[in-house]
Amino acid sequence: MKKFFLLIFFFIFIFLSAMSSSFAVYDPLSVPNNKFGIHILFPEEIGEAAHLVNSNGGEWGYVTIPVRASDKNLEKWQKFMDDAARLKIIPIVRIATEGDYFIEGSWEIPSKYYIIDFANFLNSLEWPTKNRYIIIFNETNRGDEWGGVPDPAEYARILDYSVDIFKQRSDNFFIIMGGLDNASADIYQKSVNQFNYMRQMNKETPGIFAKIDGLSVHAYPNPAFSSHPSYLGVNGIYSFKYQQDLIVETTGKKLPIFITETGWSSETIDLVTQSKYYKQAFSEVWDDENIVAVTPFIFQAEQGPFRQFSFITDNKKNTLFDNYMSFSKPKGKPQEEPKTIQSTARSVVLKTKYFTEELKKNVYNILNNNSKNFFKWLLNI
Repeated sequence: MKKFFLLIFFFIFIFLSAMSSSFAVYDPLSVPNNKFGIHILFPEEIGEAAHLVNSNGGEWGYVTIPVRASDKNLEKWQKFMDDAARLKIIPIVRIATEGDYFIEGSWEIPSKYYIIDFANFLNSLEWPTKNRYIIIFNETNRGDEWGGVPDPAEYARILDYSVDIFKQRSDNFFIIMGGLDNASADIYQKSVNQFNYMRQMNKETPGIFAKIDGLSVHAYPNPAFSSHPSYLGVNGIYSFKYQQDLIVETTGKKLPIFITETGWSSETIDLVTQSKYYKQAFSEVWDDENIVAVTPFIFQAEQGPFRQFSFITDNKKNTLFDNYMSFSKPKGKPQEEPKTIQSTARSVVLKTKYFTEELKKNVYNILNNNSKNFFKWLLNI
């Protein structure tokens, strides 16, 4: 009987220990917060990005970064998370599929297996903060971002499934709906207006906006990435407010807002003027109490259509970069993820290229002796 109760006690202890390592998400606006951020494309950019968003008094700014389905390299992404912790950066990870093999210029539609695989992979990483911010795909109201034809009903089902799957792995996952293109119009089988898209999502999956933790917004200054910060149109930098109102209308709930893409075009607005626009936007528009982060797109793009938004051009920090650095920033104080024995061991394993025979022998002896002692105590022999 004594042995039976000892076994019961042992398993209860293990269960409670496992439970104690799991925390539900917390409100990121309940703690001091540095909303300044930047959108990067590659993990290697995090050092310079931290220099930008944590400048002039700031700490724990934000970085948005995509992770593609084919890029789940544990060592690579754990290094990124370790760098984020060291540099006091809060990562916002946007999961992404791959280009559709059959439809040129389009991203493929994710299956449920994509979601499961992403959840397992991202749960295997040690994150710098308790909240693990995950954006579920990108601008899905555009056909070229969703297998050629936008489908709000299908995206709603995928988003609903994503919440369940990620939170089964850890309650720390903070699930954010993907940002929509705020310039898209209703064009049959090509694009859907963002508000109509959201209404159709809620029709397919009633209450979907009450189930997610946050909303990603692409608050570009349209038309033509060129409107003045004072412009209050639904397709400008104030668009987050209209999306927020729609969610309140359907759920009665105000979601934390993450403006994960925004930016003026250098083809129409010079960098000095852009700097003034950003300053005005942060002080008069993005000072909304529900905005958690603003991560302008993009940190660096040397060629192609993204170059017009870049903070670095010709491999040099431009005027926009310098002026953004000069903005006064607060010290954020997010709830950090404490290091555990498991995470320390994992870090050592990832950094170890090979194991010596002496190390293998020592590990075997330690485990073997500890196991013997434990079972001797448990069985009273």
